[in-house]
Amino acid sequence: MIEALIAGYLVSLSLIAAIGAQNAFVLRQGIRREHVGWVLLICAGSDAVLMTAGIAGFGAVSEQVPWLADTALWAGVAFLLVYGALRFRAAWQGGAALVPAGNAPVARGRVLAICLLLTWANPHVYLDTVVLIGAISAQYAPYGLAFGIGAISASVSFFTALGFGARLLAPVMARPGAWVVLEVLVGATMWAIAAALAFG
Repeated sequence: MIEALIAGYLVSLSLIAAIGAQNAFVLRQGIRREHVGWVLLICAGSDAVLMTAGIAGFGAVSEQVPWLADTALWAGVAFLLVYGALRFRAAWQGGAALVPAGNAPVARGRVLAICLLLTWANPHVYLDTVVLIGAISAQYAPYGLAFGIGAISASVSFFTALGFGARLLAPVMARPGAWVVLEVLVGATMWAIAAALAFG
C-alpha cells in the first residue's frame, strides 16, 4: 500500500510539473497575489476529480469514442492560440497595468473562469490525469485508492508551492519590464503547447 501511495505521488508530480498553460496561469496569479487560494482550489480540485475518474476506469471511454479525443484536441489548440495571443497583446501594451499590487485587480469571477477554461479545455489535462494516471494505477491493484491518494496529494502540494511560492518573485516582478517578459513567456508557452498538440 505504501509503495502504491509513493508511486502515485511521484507519477502525478512528474506529469503536473511540466510547464503548461495551467501552471503558467497559476504562476502569474501567484505573482499578482490575486485570488490564489481560489485558483489553487480549482486546479487541485479538478485534478482530484479527473484522477478519480481515471482510476475508476473512465480512461476506457476515450478508446471507445475516438472522435471525443480529436474534438477535445482541436478545441484545446484553438483555446491555447487565443489565450497566447491575449498574453502577447498584454505584453505589447506594456507592464504598467500588471503591477501585482495595482489599484485595479482582476475580478475574481474572470480569474476563475479563465482558470476553469485552462483546466478543463486543455486536452493534456485529460491525457495526464484520466488516461495516464488511470492506466498506471491499474498496475497497483488492489491498492488503487492508495495510488489515487498519492496522486492527488502531489497535485495539491505542487499547486500550493507554485501559487504561494511565486510571491517570492514579487520584488523582481514589481518592475513593469519584468511583467512584459513574463507575458511574452506565457504567450510563447501557450503557442508552443498548441503547436505540439497540433503537430505532435
